[in-house]
Amino acid sequence: MTILQVFNTKTAEIVCQHQVEINQSFPKEGWVEEDPQEIIQSVYECIERTCEKLAQLNVDVSSIKAVGVTNQRETTVVWDKETGVPLYSAIVWLDLRTQSTVENLINKAPGKDKNHLKHKTGLPISTYFSAVKLRWLLDNVDEVRQAVLSGRAMFGTVDSWIIWCLTGGSSGGVHCTDVTNASRTMLFNIHTMDWDSELCSYFDVPMEILPTIRSSSEIYGYLKSSSMAGVPISGCLGDQSAALVGQMCFEEGQAKNTYGTGCFMLKNTGTTPVISDHGLLTTVAYKLGRDVPACYALEGSVAIAGAVVRWLRDNLGIIKSSAEIETLAATAGTSYGCYFVPAFSGLYAPYWEPSARGIICGLTQFTNKSHLAFAALEAVCFQTREILDAMNQDSRVPLAQLQVDGGMTSNRLLMQLQADILGVTVVRPTMSETTALGAAMAAGAAEGVNVWNLRSSHLPKVTCEMYEPQINTDESEFRFARWKKAVQRSMKWETTETGVFTVSKNVGRTA
Repeated sequence: MTILQVFNTKTAEIVCQHQVEINQSFPKEGWVEEDPQEIIQSVYECIERTCEKLAQLNVDVSSIKAVGVTNQRETTVVWDKETGVPLYSAIVWLDLRTQSTVENLINKAPGKDKNHLKHKTGLPISTYFSAVKLRWLLDNVDEVRQAVLSGRAMFGTVDSWIIWCLTGGSSGGVHCTDVTNASRTMLFNIHTMDWDSELCSYFDVPMEILPTIRSSSEIYGYLKSSSMAGVPISGCLGDQSAALVGQMCFEEGQAKNTYGTGCFMLKNTGTTPVISDHGLLTTVAYKLGRDVPACYALEGSVAIAGAVVRWLRDNLGIIKSSAEIETLAATAGTSYGCYFVPAFSGLYAPYWEPSARGIICGLTQFTNKSHLAFAALEAVCFQTREILDAMNQDSRVPLAQLQVDGGMTSNRLLMQLQADILGVTVVRPTMSETTALGAAMAAGAAEGVNVWNLRSSHLPKVTCEMYEPQINTDESEFRFARWKKAVQRSMKWETTETGVFTVSKNVGRTA
């Protein structure tokens, strides 16, 4: 989905907004794609419709001082810089087609260690990250390979594609990305804060197709067309970093969890990267200006959160809208011993196990759809608990409260379950779309724009809802232990083994 939101820089309140749904396609099992042309057209549509709404509110478009961009970080686009035409569909972050590519890359690592590059990237070799998607494109799409050989190809995550298009495209568009998006490619050295020639060589990726790396808050260029022509683009953050900024987690030790399609917890570790020993990622949190130091974060990524609700709606049909799950789950008030591991795309942190697949266990004749709905919500909370436990072990500083955002946080039952399962206070801002706010803050604070002050004394006060744990620790630990048993049963489900099966054509016939 593409959303454009206009914020008041004094209050952080939304002035107006417009959103456009983006279609996802699933050409094969495990493949997830989007159309880059549809993405950029949706951006232009949001710009025009938002400007119309501003006019209806008697707000002059000239009052918009800057534009920030935030995006799905690992979703990968390759396009022709001469024609401006994408050379293939955008491969979405949770796409699994690169499993064999990942296996090949791990096999050439010393000791076949998936963490072989972690000292430079902060990341394990996984289907999740952009470099393996780009490697797949180079190996499997002739148009991409030929464009690279002829010097016409440009690579980027969605932020790069959008900024390039908005600043002129093939007529002088700016090909750049920010440090937070670059840190999710596996081609970026999180210590030198630049593309790394050894990493590019490992993935056999030509460095000349990569975007220029910039900070998260500076003027990259100006909109060349649309009703906002001339407005600077001056903020760029990957979506989870944008949420961290929007939650104003600027102090070391502060953490937020975003509940969207997946679930992403980031903990600010300050200006020193912390390499995880417990399955977490080390990523760049933000760099708010060219001449200021970058801040880092420990991150736990869960592939399936809100997506499990859509699965119950679209695949099983037990709810008609995503909002119905809260009411349905509340009618049971318990999963009645049913546990759901939604490993549809394998398991991300802290396991990084692509062979896992979704399972539902603990079923009895008494189990019904309301228990399944409750188990689905619990699954989101249990996955978050796994991340929090790993984060506490790595940082050695237990988290006292968790700030949350994202579409699923409107589900009050989910938020209470999360507090119960974590055993800590869950804090939800009443304005849950903090990702867009973070991008707006970065854009407004950029040198040359200077309409947003990010000093702690000038940050706006945001009203919040608080959820306190309401069950005892023994019950929480018992339920979590049962969940961990279910996770183990989901492991190693998908293998490369093939079998031959025959079906008798005489079944059901009488002699």
